[in-house]
Amino acid sequence: MSDDMPEWFKRGRSPFGWMDKWFSDFDQVFERMFEDMAKGIQTDSMKERKLPDGSTVRQFGPFVYGYSMSMGPDGKPIIQEFGNVKQSKRPGLFGMDQPSLEPTETREPLVDVINEAEQVRVLAELPGVEKSDIKTTIAENALTIRVDSQNRKYYKEIELPADVDPDSSKASYNNGVLEIALRKQKAKPKGREIRID
Repeated sequence: MSDDMPEWFKRGRSPFGWMDKWFSDFDQVFERMFEDMAKGIQTDSMKERKLPDGSTVRQFGPFVYGYSMSMGPDGKPIIQEFGNVKQSKRPGLFGMDQPSLEPTETREPLVDVINEAEQVRVLAELPGVEKSDIKTTIAENALTIRVDSQNRKYYKEIELPADVDPDSSKASYNNGVLEIALRKQKAKPKGREIRID
């Protein structure tokens, strides 16, 4: 090494020693965050696997999180989250809550509700399940989708944009997508005429 090189370069350090400390502290914060997250993960989301050399490795997941954005009938955006990771808060330093992510065993599927003139169509992405695993219940303006199989669990309650006739429902499941078509209920008269004798 040349003698005219700065001393900090010879030592392999930055001339800004405080930055080294700052980045080291930053790394420690992230390590603690991941340790806390691993402690909070349910055992169902954790699997152990043996490697060829005999050692054991822990795997977490799968973890799914995403969101979709569409335009509502009033022109305002509708943002919908899906997956099995939910935002929450947990106690932090000095009694202040800090944001946290909590994985759950049950996923929330991505759902699209299409409001047509005569009917309401609901499309739900449910990959990795059999048709026989899907259970749906319908009330006048609410639909519930539930899957409780050995491999996957899904759950979603959907508020429908109009009252529908539960007896008119038609459903199909192809390539991981559930489609339900529901005929809108005809508006009932709000009262009836009284005959005068």
